Amino acid sequence: MAANVIPTSSDIYLEVDGKKVAVVQSYTAQSTKNSATVEAFGEAEPVATLPGQTRHVLELTRIYATDAALADGIDFYGLEDFSLVICKPDRRVIYSGCQWSKIGESGNLGTSVMEKVTVVASRRLETAV
Repeated sequence: MAANVIPTSSDIYLEVDGKKVAVVQSYTAQSTKNSATVEAFGEAEPVATLPGQTRHVLELTRIYATDAALADGIDFYGLEDFSLVICKPDRRVIYSGCQWSKIGESGNLGTSVMEKVTVVASRRLETAV
């Protein structure tokens, strides 16, 4: 791959127990870490910084249930402990242990689309393809 080419997502989907249950049109991801500083008496600045827990929050846009998931009667509101898989040309990013925290729904007759879903993931793993 050329050095100036930015790898983009070619496939984004939700997975439950190893099965693709929905495809996602787009996403944004934000990871935060609650770190703490260690202060010492008489020092003007902290003497150390201790790493805290990392939190991954993802905003998913336009989630379409797969035909198989629809046939199984998927309930987005009942989904727990699922994964978001992002396939890029050079790697896969997997957010696992996901729980939804906010769902925004709109749609037309005959469609099963969730417009916006906010997800909190407990882990993020990146693997080479």
